[in-house]
Amino acid sequence: MIDEERIAIDPEICHGKPRIKGTRIMISLILEWLEAGKSFEEIIEAYPQLTRHDISAAIRYARRYIEEERSAKIS
Repeated sequence: MIDEERIAIDPEICHGKPRIKGTRIMISLILEWLEAGKSFEEIIEAYPQLTRHDISAAIRYARRYIEEERSAKIS
């Protein structure tokens, strides 16, 4: 499930990887920054076109993806 307001997947942009709509900032990049211990504010400072809502949407997307993958393996 995609957070339709903030996440986009287009095979012509970023090789079809999920990204923040209207940008080329991939969800995986945001997750890498969070994994490295960066705060929302630090990420926004580096990528001013992002909002806190965009970063939260990236986290929700990742969580839903994991849940769907897990459910598919259990079924």
